[in-house]
Amino acid sequence: MEVTHHTGNDFTRIFDILRYQEEKYPNSKALNEFDGNRWQSYSMNEVRQLAESLACWFIRNNYLPGERILFLPVLGNPGWMILDFACQMCGLITVPVHPTLRNQDLELIIQETSTRLIVAADEAIYLKVKQVCGSFPSIAVHHLIPEKEGFFPWRFQVADPGELAKLEDLKKQIAETDWVTLLYTSGSSGVPKGVPLTHKNIIHNIKSILPMLPLEPHHRVLSFLPFSHILERMACYGYMAFGVAIYFSRNKDTVAHDFISVKPFFCTSVPRVLEKMYDYMQAKLLTQNVLKRKILQWAFDVAARYKTEKQNPITYTLQLGLVRLLVLRYWRKRLGGRLRYMVVGAAALRPEIGRMLTAAGIQVVEGYGMTETAPLISINRFEPGLHRLGTVGRVIPGVEVKIDQPDESGAGEIWVRGPNVMQGYFNRPDLNKEVFTSDGWFKTGDVGVFEKNHFLKITDRKKDIFKTSTGKYIAPQPLQQHFTTSPFIQQCLILGFQKPFVTALLVPNFEILKSWCRQEHIHWTAPQYMVHNIKVRARIQQEVDQLNATLDGYERIKNFVLCTQEWSVDQGELTPSLKPVRQKIMAHYQNEIDKMYA
Repeated sequence: MEVTHHTGNDFTRIFDILRYQEEKYPNSKALNEFDGNRWQSYSMNEVRQLAESLACWFIRNNYLPGERILFLPVLGNPGWMILDFACQMCGLITVPVHPTLRNQDLELIIQETSTRLIVAADEAIYLKVKQVCGSFPSIAVHHLIPEKEGFFPWRFQVADPGELAKLEDLKKQIAETDWVTLLYTSGSSGVPKGVPLTHKNIIHNIKSILPMLPLEPHHRVLSFLPFSHILERMACYGYMAFGVAIYFSRNKDTVAHDFISVKPFFCTSVPRVLEKMYDYMQAKLLTQNVLKRKILQWAFDVAARYKTEKQNPITYTLQLGLVRLLVLRYWRKRLGGRLRYMVVGAAALRPEIGRMLTAAGIQVVEGYGMTETAPLISINRFEPGLHRLGTVGRVIPGVEVKIDQPDESGAGEIWVRGPNVMQGYFNRPDLNKEVFTSDGWFKTGDVGVFEKNHFLKITDRKKDIFKTSTGKYIAPQPLQQHFTTSPFIQQCLILGFQKPFVTALLVPNFEILKSWCRQEHIHWTAPQYMVHNIKVRARIQQEVDQLNATLDGYERIKNFVLCTQEWSVDQGELTPSLKPVRQKIMAHYQNEIDKMYA
């Protein structure tokens, strides 16, 4: 196997980005964390030296190339990137795991990967892991909280010249085809499966997007998604290649403050974060007096007419200028005031949210990918005419996509082939036979269609499409997205497999519902009681009826259950990328579902 490595003006392995950035875009604030009451910065030179010193510590303690190191990261610490680079330099394979993973799944991953070392984000996760590792006494467990028992001192390693020379020799042996990470994905099936990715898989993605993103070395970006998420991890590598300053948000409770403090130019996000912001604005609408409500509603209506595909007329542009001045600038201000661009992935973004943000001056584009494709498959561009809301854009260079067995509308399963695609699931030859064709196509399980000008649109998950007992096929994902356009409906799961009609589980937006109840002088108690309130149910029914009116008869919701709490990752009802785990949610509400069809 040919070994290729950094040549001074390029990078072929991920850790080569450190030298590449240091030589091409030296940055005194490459990585930034909030420490105490201020942002602490690490220059690219410091980041590289810390990573090299830590890599020497691994070598000194007899960690061998190919061994696995398991991370349970959360937000707010550049230590994860430094640990990651250190492992890469000496050939260790990182296994990032979501901290919300169930104990039995964590134990399965520990066993399957033969992990030598586990590093947890904080003391609470550390104690959870220690409990799980009770039957694995040989595994070392640490966390990243200083001055606590079990602290992993990633910032305080010292390497001598001899160790650094040995490390340089080892780095030369790392090939671009070597595994860099082993990521576990459960998808909506809930069964964890390992996805090994090579340097080449991820580097292809990085180099594909470098010409597409409007970033310059002086820009700031905010990172607020977990490092165990492949989208954010690849984005952080890309940020470093651009030479921008990465600011790591501390935790989900400080994201709003961190936006204002950092004033980022760019970020990546998942739809749920934007939905919460949008819902906040909708809730605020209900608390205003009549005049302010009319102004806000007019502003929303103007923003909803914003066209991203073609030029807006001059009369609309004048209206939009007024709307930005009166209303939308406050949304931008909540995001720091300088945010210009955002890439959204992991799940479908409601088009009205993307349209409103773009109307506010923050251009939002959607992309599509999977852990198995490192992760990017397609993305909308930021240039005029190269993005379309409601789609996931055009396929990235070097990657092939085809629609298998398209129906009369052109929709079918999306197959992918390219240098970004994994070679196969870890220790799962049975599964690999199912998902790979003999000529190398990877079956994504997603259903999509190519629209005009080669824009890819995701329509559903193949396994989620079902047939009612009347013989009608139902694609639940677009219907779920349709019903959550109501400000009163937070989450929706469409049901009806082998049943005579469609029903749904609905999670109300309790903040908006509470505001509405106050406005209507309805006494508010708690969600578990309010979902049974006759007036509340009638209000939700009104929303459902309005949305039903635009659908074909067989797609309309005939009955629904109001759930008492939002579905969550902690309860196993959502995947870490916030997709609903259908069977788990249905199991939680099986009695209520049975009553709808009784």
